[in-house]
Amino acid sequence: MDKIYYATSNTGKIASAMQKLEGTNIELLPTNLNIEEPYINDIKKIAKHKVLSAYDILKEPVIALDAGFYIENYPNNPMFPGAFPKRDLLDKIGIDKLLEIMSNVDNRECFFKECLAYYDGVNLKFFTEKIKGVLSYEKRGIERKDKWSDLWYVFIPDGYDITLAEMTDEERKNRSDNLNSTVKSFAKWYKKLKK
Repeated sequence: MDKIYYATSNTGKIASAMQKLEGTNIELLPTNLNIEEPYINDIKKIAKHKVLSAYDILKEPVIALDAGFYIENYPNNPMFPGAFPKRDLLDKIGIDKLLEIMSNVDNRECFFKECLAYYDGVNLKFFTEKIKGVLSYEKRGIERKDKWSDLWYVFIPDGYDITLAEMTDEERKNRSDNLNSTVKSFAKWYKKLKK
């Protein structure tokens, strides 16, 4: 079993990644590193900073994931909050206020964009993905162990009429837009690297 560190303390991200790595030869080891993220609206640069910083501390193969959330028609600020969903949206505004602000907006298209970075001292590799959907009009769903953001209560993926928080574990795992997730793409690449 290959052990790779995951530069996050977010238990939802770890549980979600472990679920996607079932059947692989990869075991993720959580870290509780306090890495300061740069305040730049670019998830790839943030993921790169996190993975290189974590490697400098651990001196072991490590992955880091950064995700952004983009609301295409957020009033007076298209593509808000970008690379800062926790800092600028969830912590400052909150889900309830977001829904209030968006209540009269008809075009509710939004998307998650994520970038997973891997570094082992030699190989630096990035995997990106965009997951499209729409913003619901109300919070829906239940608390999930693999939830890594409260946005799960209001994000409805394309092709569905329920939020991520309303989906069962199987429904989330088998979503068509989930089949080529960054974690799975990384696992495929890593398997080739190790041959």
